[in-house]
Amino acid sequence: MSAPIGAEVAAPKIIQLDDYAPLLGAPEISQLRALAAPLQGRTVLMVNSTSVGGGVAEILNRLVPILTELGLAVKWDVITGGNDFFEITKAFHNALHGGPYELPPESFETFLAYNEQNRARMSLDSEFVIIHDPQPVALINGRQNHQGHWLWRCHIDLSRPNMKVWEFLEPWVSRYDGAVFSSPDFSRQLPIPQYLAYPSIDPLSEKNRELEPEYIQSILERFGVDPNRTILTQISRFDRLKDPVGVVRAYKLVKRYFDCQLVLAGGGASDDPEGDQVLREVQQVAGDDPDIHTLNLPPWSALEINALQRASTIVIQKSLREGFGLTVSEALWKKKPVVASSVGGIPTQIIHKQTGLLAHSVEGTAYQIRFLLSNPPLAQRLGEQGHEHVREHFLITSQVRRHLTGFLHLLGPS
Repeated sequence: MSAPIGAEVAAPKIIQLDDYAPLLGAPEISQLRALAAPLQGRTVLMVNSTSVGGGVAEILNRLVPILTELGLAVKWDVITGGNDFFEITKAFHNALHGGPYELPPESFETFLAYNEQNRARMSLDSEFVIIHDPQPVALINGRQNHQGHWLWRCHIDLSRPNMKVWEFLEPWVSRYDGAVFSSPDFSRQLPIPQYLAYPSIDPLSEKNRELEPEYIQSILERFGVDPNRTILTQISRFDRLKDPVGVVRAYKLVKRYFDCQLVLAGGGASDDPEGDQVLREVQQVAGDDPDIHTLNLPPWSALEINALQRASTIVIQKSLREGFGLTVSEALWKKKPVVASSVGGIPTQIIHKQTGLLAHSVEGTAYQIRFLLSNPPLAQRLGEQGHEHVREHFLITSQVRRHLTGFLHLLGPS
């Protein structure tokens, strides 16, 4: 059952840093303020490829306001381009995750031409400039006389890149003052310092805050999901690397033994031209099974996603390759048992048999789901331990702390 929807969402409450104190403790907030004190008024520019859709945009939507509240002068700009540019950058993305790269050689020149157009329109004179992922990497050409501190923040698993694409990008990356990766395993040999920073979720955002049971029930009714039967859920963009087709196949194996429903909820991002095609592939594999709910959600569906995760019996993240997979932390924060692929940054979040279960195939995913459905006390324990793991490592305040300490390090002893 496919359900493209639109829903009106009330304007979100303005979240202040002190609002996190009940979750994390006042000393944590005081530490952030102390770290930020020497950075008052320092200018920061963040650049990425989309303002909605995907984990990077979600992180920046909270990171930028918090750094601003702490007294830094932060701007966020988004690189622009035509369909040809985003088809190239999507091909880059897949290739950097280890896939083939089949575009013609002139695609590299097209990529650089769009970067130059953006460089010409942007103000790049901030003291700290953080360029996210490959799309805007050539903006380093806008640096004047080695001024400022430039970091390349990579959210992609570069452990086994297509070398044709990486050899094109590496000279640009090497011109930065440092590169920031989401896992030690993602890094490459580079002539610049490298740093580790885990991505994060915001526990007070609409996607993660507590919800009234009545609201959760209303969302299930809207989408025709039965709250009285087992619900398996994957929340992801419709992207082949998220393997939604594999999720459907795993669900069909589980359904031989357990009465269950599958929710595949996601949408697209403005820099991803393949989403509609992948959605059609999923619908074809799902067929006419009334217990498969394929939900093509618009970008403003954070509350609906939150409700679907909270209503789930088990959350799945069956990625083939993954940068980090923040949907895992989202589910763990809600104390949900998670079955996920052992790829990218997922094993950092899922410690096997401690904070969730890892799998390596369609059959393995189905087996682990069946194992949890047969062992509800274990499923509950994994969810509770996963919640504490996220609290310690993957909340937005941890990322704020890493940024502040990174800025102080770049400034040096002065």
